[in-house]
Amino acid sequence: MFGGLTGFTTPTGTDWGERMLNTVASKTIRHLFTQSESVEVSVRCYPSSKLLQGSIDNFKMSGKGLTIRKDFWVEEMSFETDAVAIDFSSVLGGKLTLKQPTQAVAEVKLTEDGINRAFTAELVKKRLLNLTVPSLTELSAGEPVSFSEVKVEILPHNQVRILAKADLNAEELVPIVMTATLAVERRRRVTFNNPQFETDTVAAAQAEISRSLAVAFTEILNNMVDLDRFDLDGVTMRINRLETQGKQLIFSGYAQIDRIPNNS
Repeated sequence: MFGGLTGFTTPTGTDWGERMLNTVASKTIRHLFTQSESVEVSVRCYPSSKLLQGSIDNFKMSGKGLTIRKDFWVEEMSFETDAVAIDFSSVLGGKLTLKQPTQAVAEVKLTEDGINRAFTAELVKKRLLNLTVPSLTELSAGEPVSFSEVKVEILPHNQVRILAKADLNAEELVPIVMTATLAVERRRRVTFNNPQFETDTVAAAQAEISRSLAVAFTEILNNMVDLDRFDLDGVTMRINRLETQGKQLIFSGYAQIDRIPNNS
């Protein structure tokens, strides 16, 4: 499941250091995720004696089929650091502790299926129920509005097609269909820009209200998809770029690694 860690052998030629680092890294990295299909860890340290002083040239992690905080599915995640200073005594104690925070180049790939599964998570669904939307006050008579059955389709050129249903005044559900262009705000928040509403796919009697509900739903999404909500324990992600590729949404940026969790 975990790749071997290379770059450390003792002067006597034994591999006790490599085995120990592999065991410790496997244990600590595993705790970053609720579940993982595969994770590979690689540590480069040359000459290997530098490890005794807690100096590592490079640390890499790549994983597939990862679950974060029980409900959020990531197809692939990888990061690669520059030089890292660790407390070697902590390795001897079965932990991996950074002497100081470090940064890493990072990439995250989400699939269309994974995004839609996230919209079925209780944490997300709760944020779409019984909402008071000022722009809909007249339509809803001040009653809260709920959105459900959200489906996202990934399109070329950083676009997505979003389908949902809105419950307005406990009447018949109103369908919402729109396309939007994804963008990044403040390097952490994903926004849905230039929404185009497909009212031709909605019954004529509901077209106008569907458009109004789509505007409100876009505002809600723009305030909801924030990477800070999905940070790993001790790791903060920031986005430099996002792009759609096939049925995947790819984020590239950097990770600020303040500490590595040492849960037992």
